[in-house]
Amino acid sequence: MSRQLGLFGLGLIGTSLARRLLDAGHSVVGFDPEQTSLDRLTQLGGAPTDPLGVWEASVVLAAVFDTEQLATLIAQAPENSDAILISTSTCDPERMPALAKEASQKNITLIEAPLSGTSKDLADGKAVFLIAGDPDISNELTWLWSVLGRAHHFVGEIGNGNRAKLAINLVLGLNRAALAEGLVFAKSIGLDPSDFLPLLQDTAAYSNVMPSKGPKMVNRDFAPLGRIVQSAKDFALINAIGAANDQFLPFADTYSKMMQLALEEGHSDLDNAAILLAIEAAKNRV
Repeated sequence: MSRQLGLFGLGLIGTSLARRLLDAGHSVVGFDPEQTSLDRLTQLGGAPTDPLGVWEASVVLAAVFDTEQLATLIAQAPENSDAILISTSTCDPERMPALAKEASQKNITLIEAPLSGTSKDLADGKAVFLIAGDPDISNELTWLWSVLGRAHHFVGEIGNGNRAKLAINLVLGLNRAALAEGLVFAKSIGLDPSDFLPLLQDTAAYSNVMPSKGPKMVNRDFAPLGRIVQSAKDFALINAIGAANDQFLPFADTYSKMMQLALEEGHSDLDNAAILLAIEAAKNRV
C-alpha cells in the first residue's frame, strides 16, 4: 500500500531516506532550508513543501543534524499534529524523554530510530535501525523498517535508541581511526598502502570498516558519506555522557582530539575517512 510520508532534513541521510521510500512506491513531502536539497528531492520524485506541509503527513521522519534541531522541530510543530515523528538523527539520549513529553502535548508520538551505516548503506538498503519508544507503534511501523533497512532492533524506552547508537559509534569510530593510523604507519615504514590494504583485510586485524573506508583512505577520496563534523559532534556527546556517568573514555578522548584537529585543518565537510589527514598532520604537532 502506498503511503505519504513527511521528511525534515534532506542532507546525505535524508536524501537516502527519500530515495528508499520513493523507490518502494511511497510519496514523500519534504522540507530543508537549502534550495539545492529541495531541488534534489524534486529530481528523485518527491515534493518539496514548507514545514506545515510536512506535518500534514501522519508519519514524519526527521534527519536533522543534532538534538537542538530536533527540539526546534517539535517546538514549531502545530498543535494537535496527530503524527508519529521518527528521529533518525544521533541525539543526546538524556534529552529524549523530555522531548517525547513535549511532543505528546501536541499529539505527536516521538520514536527514536537512529541508524547504523553510511548514507550509501542506507540508500542500498543495508542500514540497521535502533528503535526505541512505544513498542506498539514500533510494531505498527514494521513495514517502514523493512523498506528502509536490512534489520531493526527494538532497544526499549525512549533514549535507549541513541544510547545504543553512541556506543556503536564509539566502536565504529575507533575502528576507523585504527585503520587510518595503520595505513599511515605502513606508508611511513615503506609499504605501499594500496598493496597493504588487501593484505590487512586477509588478517586477524580485519574489520567491516576496511572495505568501506579503506579504499577511500588509500585513494584519498573524501567525498562525504558521513562527514567529519558529524563524527566530531557524536564523539563530543559520547565523552560528555561518559563524564556525566563518571566513566573516562581514553580512546574516545583521543579520537575527539583528532577530530578537532581535522576541523581546524578545514576538513569538516569531508568524509569521516579523512581522519587519515588528521593523523598525518599530527606529526607536525609532536
